Amino acid sequence: MFDLTGKKALVTGASRGIGRGIALALAKQGADVIINCHSKIEEAQIVVTEIEKMGRQAFAVQADVSEVASVSKMFAEISSKWKKLDILVNNAGILTVHPFEAIPEEEWDKVINVNLKGQFLCSQAALKLMGPGGRIINMASVASGGVGIGSSNIAHYATSKGGSVALTEAMAVELGPKGINVNAIAPGLVDTDMTKFITEDKEQLKGTLARIPKGRAGKPEDIGRAAAFLASDEADYITGIVLYVDGGWLAS
Repeated sequence: MFDLTGKKALVTGASRGIGRGIALALAKQGADVIINCHSKIEEAQIVVTEIEKMGRQAFAVQADVSEVASVSKMFAEISSKWKKLDILVNNAGILTVHPFEAIPEEEWDKVINVNLKGQFLCSQAALKLMGPGGRIINMASVASGGVGIGSSNIAHYATSKGGSVALTEAMAVELGPKGINVNAIAPGLVDTDMTKFITEDKEQLKGTLARIPKGRAGKPEDIGRAAAFLASDEADYITGIVLYVDGGWLAS
């Protein structure tokens, strides 16, 4: 579909869910992929094995993307093994559910730090290994704001994803002259562990699916294919956009 042969990619939060789907999609198109995880290194190693079975190179690296020392250590390992990085997918993210008035300060800080600060720290570090033709893809959400989709009980998450959109646009303007494209993907409802609070609630799931013209939740591979496109040469003139992969939710 898209030729990524010889490209070196890092996908954060790639041991499961959307991150795993993206890592496998990039590998299917020829990329070698680093699988980042926060804690579950065993799950990350399973993804590494899946990629190696495709004939690609892969390795797992454990790091907390919200901490600069941890990110620096991760990129030092990447530099020592591969020397360069062509594709960065800032996928690592967390979601907790609280009514706005009950969001604990520590939860606000944690969500913002992982979902937004993590993208900032990893992107800064990646630039040291990335030259013209580089691709940075940030994970946003239909909950980013300004798209007519309500975000009840996830104000902290929505805020982090709105920041991701702003960060993407600012980075695209600054890095475009250097030949580096920066885009965001905004998934709709994707069936993963993170969205069980919707998919396991029959009434909430029914109401959500009623707003999605495709009539189903997305799959991690749906997001993976979008990422493979944005990482490819076919997307060379695309930068600074938010690609909504939502089954038509935004249009409904």
